[in-house]
Amino acid sequence: QVQLVESGGGLVQPGGSLRLSCATSASIFSAANMGWYRQAPGKERELVATMTTSGLTNYADSVKGRFTISRDNTKLTVNLQMNSLNPEDTAVYYCKADYYFETYWGLGTQVTVSS
Repeated sequence: QVQLVESGGGLVQPGGSLRLSCATSASIFSAANMGWYRQAPGKERELVATMTTSGLTNYADSVKGRFTISRDNTKLTVNLQMNSLNPEDTAVYYCKADYYFETYWGLGTQVTVSS
C-alpha cells in the first residue's frame, strides 16, 4: 500500500510562511514524479508545484516566486516552502506521486491564511 503522508499545515497570518512535507517510501521517492496540489472550498483541485525525479520543476502562475518545491533525499520527503502567503492560498494541500502508470494521493493538510 503506497503511503503519502503530508504534514506542516496550519493557521498563518497573511504575509507569513509555512513549510509542507510529504513523506513516502524509498521506492516511491526514487522513481515517482512528485507534486503538490490544493483544493479550496467550492473549487476544483489545482496544481501548485511539481518536481520530477531529475529535478525539473513546474509552478502555478499564482505561486511563482513565492513557493518552492524541493526533494530531501535523506528524509525521503518532498517539501513545499510557502512564503508571502495570502488568504487566496487557503486550501487543503495534497501530495501526489506519479509512479509508473499509477497515481497516488495523500490525505491532505489544511492551510489557512487569515488574520
